[in-house]
Amino acid sequence: MVGISRVQGDIVEEGGPMRVLPGLTLRNAPRETFAGVTLLAIAVPLNIGYAQIAGLPPTAGLYSLIVPAVVYALIVSSRQVVAAPDAAASALVASSLGGLAVAGSESYLVLAFAQAIIAGVVFALCAVFKLGFLATFLSKPILIGFVGGLALDILVSQTAKMLGVKIDSGAEFVEKLVGLITGLNTVNGWSVVISISAVVILVAGRRFARAVPWALVVLVVSTVAVVVWGLTERGVSVLGPVESGPPAFSWPVIPWVSWLQLIPSAIALAMVTMAEGLLVARSYGEKNGYRTSPNRDLMAFGASNVAAGVSGGFTLGSSTSRTAAMDQVGSRTQLPTLVVAVGTLLLVIFGTALLEDIPSPAIGAVVAVAILPLLGVREFISLWKRAKFEFVIGAVCFLGAVLLGPIAGIVVAFVLALVNLARRAANPAIDVLTVADSPAHSLLPADTKFTATVPGLVVLRFAAPLFFANAQVFEDAVRKAVRAPSSVPVTDVVLDLEAVTDIDVTGAESFAAVVTWLGEHHVAVHLSRVRPDLEQKLRHFDLMGDVTVFGTNRAAIAALGSTEAPPLRTDLPASNDK
Repeated sequence: MVGISRVQGDIVEEGGPMRVLPGLTLRNAPRETFAGVTLLAIAVPLNIGYAQIAGLPPTAGLYSLIVPAVVYALIVSSRQVVAAPDAAASALVASSLGGLAVAGSESYLVLAFAQAIIAGVVFALCAVFKLGFLATFLSKPILIGFVGGLALDILVSQTAKMLGVKIDSGAEFVEKLVGLITGLNTVNGWSVVISISAVVILVAGRRFARAVPWALVVLVVSTVAVVVWGLTERGVSVLGPVESGPPAFSWPVIPWVSWLQLIPSAIALAMVTMAEGLLVARSYGEKNGYRTSPNRDLMAFGASNVAAGVSGGFTLGSSTSRTAAMDQVGSRTQLPTLVVAVGTLLLVIFGTALLEDIPSPAIGAVVAVAILPLLGVREFISLWKRAKFEFVIGAVCFLGAVLLGPIAGIVVAFVLALVNLARRAANPAIDVLTVADSPAHSLLPADTKFTATVPGLVVLRFAAPLFFANAQVFEDAVRKAVRAPSSVPVTDVVLDLEAVTDIDVTGAESFAAVVTWLGEHHVAVHLSRVRPDLEQKLRHFDLMGDVTVFGTNRAAIAALGSTEAPPLRTDLPASNDK
């Protein structure tokens, strides 16, 4: 195992095995313990709310904070990332299981356990085979849109809860929205009072005293109000009886067909967590000067999700908001996670009676305020100003998650990611170089001011791997450069391949076609700055032939040009071509 042995400024040196709870010392143990108490006050209310979003009993959310959290804390490389069920994961669980069983039923609960185990296996496989890079296909605009769509779906459910309106929380977004609108005549006044009061306290509290666990304050005060004034008799719904006792270990027993049906949703859950969790882990590691291991973190997510599935919890992801809260209070270890596990264990053994009278409108307010930033309004405005195409991608993902459901939404997200990737790869920079190797003019604009590097010679740089998506673009660019009007006919073409890092079969066929076409037009082909690995592939595809390879573009111009290569122009950007 790889670990941290020493930190010097911004430089982190590795050496020796990674120890458990790196960064923990006797000096910072009190601070970390206090951070754990703060995290407990944040996590318990949210996990109860997220369990309800997922269609699960409160114990599923609480049990996720015990055994899974301990397993995660002892394996993960990140000192700060908090693993817990979050809004996106909860919505995915609800949408994916809703068609397989009735929310709240025993079979639904068992399916949630099995789904967590499958997600854990997916994480573990990604760690073993180093497949974490797959999550990078979910770009920032895609994540903004996908998570924003899930947040809007959750917000509708929580708004109904805050108003005291009964809707089917497991229904599709449009059905829930219609149910909320048509049920406005059943709004409960006391529920509205509790909700408004809770929102005001949460928003004002975050603004003026962020260190206070306002979510816990809201639940405690609202529960006292419900008990003292007997609000349950006035139509205010409450959490109800919560099963007491520690988590029990068991393996979910379901048909193999059900296991197979859960695989797509488990993969979607893993992809979303990988896309967000690994990025958060890396950013906090860089910020606070310690190394992280993506594969180790994936294994931690895998082991903790399996632990959740066998101990009564449900799928865990990375919690950005809780991680940020721990960073703000100065936590730099995973000790707070262990404190939460101990505190939650004591709660489920001795204190579940305290949870029974928590009003549902207050829970809805806590969750609604927590997920409101996930709508991504500011991010969408920024995308619109900076890159409208990226805005469109985010908007399509948003609508896909809302109207088609999270699973279909994640498929749409991946398809859009591939389309965006292909679009960019199919339009690489293709430049006729000046004698100073500056890509001053592209071949694509019609008003190109020159068509040759020197009379009779064109040095052409193709700035991308040559593969199926841009092979035709490569052919067209070469032909256009040779056919362009010029006082001296082109007799030599030098292909600068420094930026070509790879070539596939389609690209090799296009390359061969270009060489053949140039030969038919009595134009000699030369190469420059060819990478050793690319040269091997060119030889493998039998593309080198009698082609002359130059080490630099200057050498090519000196050997082939009608004039001597002029001295380096210092008024242009520096070139690596020496």
